[in-house]
Amino acid sequence: MDFDFDLFVIGGGSGGVRAARIAAGTHGAKVALAEEYRMGGTCVIRGCVPKKLMVFASGFADLAEDARAYGWDARIGAFDWRAFRGRLEAELDRLEAAYRSGLTGAGVTIYDQRAVLEDAHSVRLADGRLIRARHILIASGGRPFVPAIEGAELAVTSNEIFRLDSLPERALIVGGGFIACEFACILQGLGVQVSLYYRGDQILRGFDAEARDHVASAMRDRGITIRCETDVTRLDRAGRAIRATAADGGAAEFDLVLYATGRLPNTGDMGLEATGVGLGRKGEILVDDFSQTAVPSVFAVGDVTDRINLTPVAIREGHAFADTVFGGQRRRMDHSLVASAVFTQPELGAIGLTEEEAAARGPIEIYATAFRPMRTAFAGRPDKVMMKLVVCADSRKVLGCHIVAENAGELIQLAAIAVTMGATKEDFDRTVAVHPTMAEELVTLRNPVRRIG
Repeated sequence: MDFDFDLFVIGGGSGGVRAARIAAGTHGAKVALAEEYRMGGTCVIRGCVPKKLMVFASGFADLAEDARAYGWDARIGAFDWRAFRGRLEAELDRLEAAYRSGLTGAGVTIYDQRAVLEDAHSVRLADGRLIRARHILIASGGRPFVPAIEGAELAVTSNEIFRLDSLPERALIVGGGFIACEFACILQGLGVQVSLYYRGDQILRGFDAEARDHVASAMRDRGITIRCETDVTRLDRAGRAIRATAADGGAAEFDLVLYATGRLPNTGDMGLEATGVGLGRKGEILVDDFSQTAVPSVFAVGDVTDRINLTPVAIREGHAFADTVFGGQRRRMDHSLVASAVFTQPELGAIGLTEEEAAARGPIEIYATAFRPMRTAFAGRPDKVMMKLVVCADSRKVLGCHIVAENAGELIQLAAIAVTMGATKEDFDRTVAVHPTMAEELVTLRNPVRRIG
């Protein structure tokens, strides 16, 4: 059977691009990739990268305030959203060009259009062309989910938030996950009055309960209104504002409503089920440990599989796929220990088990502390840092590490190395502290605050 390519990748996000580059550039495969929007996917174009740049932008008001406390004659004027947005768009253009250059440099053929599965070895391009490939990789990512309520069209999602014409005075964030909490802190830091409605009992479901409480308290201290066990039932236009009606009948008006109520895999109208590719309850592509679907020639990586929806995970999955199929190395992505960071203010970093998860598996010890860090305490700010280790009482292995602090994302990356290596509490204890730092608390927690089981 003749094939046009050894590999055809559907989706130009982080996972698909990495798989294509490794298959072509490292293993010499003949590869094509189709992307219907912009190269770089959710992370680069409408996710991690622009969001983190907005996080940076939102923190400068605090820095100026701290500078005055340290003796500087520092003043900060109004935030110019249009100027920032122009710089942001230029940076995204640069990154997209870098992604394209990496692909073409590896010898990958790029099709700037939608592609769908035709059969086990064929894809159909939007222009009608049929292309045959020995292997097909689906890396089409995910999309924001907005509930079907009356007036839903009045809301925006994380896809549109970066391209607003102007910042609102009052914003409502609907949702309680990391995207919702991050944008609540970003907008508040840029001078917006922010409310957050979440139908659950506490924000950041899935993270350690003590860490969740700490972040929620810090957000409230910054002036963000958080209403848990509250959902929006309808949105209505009220002049130039939007009236949001809650399930309890109460209503309030906002200039912007942002829905961050989860994401769904991009698998609609792609010809998957007709070809035999299995889909899960949310529309995710079902794969084995090697990212292979029920159709042997078809694979999938990244958010479209709804395993762990993080950019570094998609990259690892794509790389492992390419090494396995084209490099003969039989590599699989290990999903058991994956660090993550929530870029709220302060940030939340986590690796391993939460206290609740670990307690369900056996006896544990909890080592934790909360304190005012030196830099902001001197400036008179009430901010508190939280450091927490979850330790197996029998093996003494550190099962989880949770940090709520400025730059917690940077700190958890280093702690993740130790936890992934299987470090014990005594390994942490033997490590000499770097003083004075926040992170030294991780190696000076001598006595457990509680034992469970």
